[in-house]
Amino acid sequence: MTPCVSLATCFNGDSTVQKTVQVPDKYLSQVTNKSQRVEEQVNRRSAKALDRMIRQEKKMKARLWKVDSVAAKNIFTRSIDSMGSLKAGLKNKVMGKLPLGSGAGGAYLDTLQNSLKFLNGADSKLGVSKDKLGRASQSVQDLQGKLQQADQIKAYIREHKQELKQQLSQYTGFTKDLQKYNKEAYYYGQQINEYKAVLKDKKKAEAKAMEMLKKVPAYNDFIKKNSQLASLFNLAGSSSAQSLEGLQTRSQVEQLVQQRLGNNPAAQQAVSQQMEQARSQFNELKSKFPDLDNAGDMPDFKPNEMKTKSFLQRLEFGGNIQFQKSSRYYPTTTDIAGQVAYKFHKNGSIGIGIAYKLGMGTGWDHIAFSHRGVGVRSFMDWKLKGTFYANGGFEQNYMSAFAQASDLKNWSGWQGSALLGISKKYKISGKMKGNIMLLYDFLAGRNVPATNALKLRMGYTF
Repeated sequence: MTPCVSLATCFNGDSTVQKTVQVPDKYLSQVTNKSQRVEEQVNRRSAKALDRMIRQEKKMKARLWKVDSVAAKNIFTRSIDSMGSLKAGLKNKVMGKLPLGSGAGGAYLDTLQNSLKFLNGADSKLGVSKDKLGRASQSVQDLQGKLQQADQIKAYIREHKQELKQQLSQYTGFTKDLQKYNKEAYYYGQQINEYKAVLKDKKKAEAKAMEMLKKVPAYNDFIKKNSQLASLFNLAGSSSAQSLEGLQTRSQVEQLVQQRLGNNPAAQQAVSQQMEQARSQFNELKSKFPDLDNAGDMPDFKPNEMKTKSFLQRLEFGGNIQFQKSSRYYPTTTDIAGQVAYKFHKNGSIGIGIAYKLGMGTGWDHIAFSHRGVGVRSFMDWKLKGTFYANGGFEQNYMSAFAQASDLKNWSGWQGSALLGISKKYKISGKMKGNIMLLYDFLAGRNVPATNALKLRMGYTF
């Protein structure tokens, strides 16, 4: 295939691509809405973090003023003013481009921005609305600028908290204040990373548009020449290529070490062991804090992973099914339940649910569907080890047939259950998990008529 010299020659030379590739307007709308939403979230969270830190520093300044007014003025006045200026700057639109490696949003926004630039030059060929394309491009640029502001705030906080630690080391009574400061700084960085990660969740129209664009040779050629990766490594004649001259390769480093140590096997072995230990420690830290992009952001406390999750992000929806059988091998009743759980900890959640009891008849020769009751549930999950969880809760079940909802007001027809057991969870897909629960009902013997104490349930969450 002849390489595309320009967008026009590429499209004119491939009429099949021109006819089949039509970027939907919904793609541009989704890009605009998502960029604006994340921009607002980043802006709101940045302002909130700066407000908290300014209040914290004012409290520390007031306490230090009673002991050393000169030091209080020198340490806190300028930093409080600096954070106030950073907060005021959040009201302004900033045009910027995220540097490579700036986090989950960096690579995605780079591809997205270049895709919009490509569409800007090929709008007439791909049926793109110029107005919607302009709004989408502007929203992405605004988001990039806002994320750049967030990175600047993170860098300032990172440096300033080290200064505070050194300057206040000679004074007593500030340990807890510095811990609160460090926590706020850490959770702010993690929250920004959460917002960046949201960008990578592509909607249907967005995924379809990217799939279409990848079929266009001119698009692939454009990305290769204009991406941040191409700029960094001087790929394919990048328009903003940077030289890598002066960077040492791995073989050069190994050669330098060998020159320093000579041919002594013992020395080489000792260095090799130290390198392996350092690599192991680095990998361990990286596994514990995969989202950190700077060693200065390492927390000095045990972080709560759920701290940066919103209320909706903590909710888990799901359901389960349970069969009740008679003396024969036929399930006479099926409990179909829906539930919602709230994750209060990375290992635990609490929730409520509603169950519907479907009667299925008395046997294979007598299948008949009927309303056999309803139930309300409360439960708690706690991770034991691996994929095994402890599960327990209380339930109230209406065990009688009913013809209308008003029949459920008869409280004498309700029976209680106190359940405790174990569940095994497994992965079904990227967004869905399955589970099998074996529970014991401690109140089964008190029910009239008595119910089965052991309950086996199969369910799912997403």
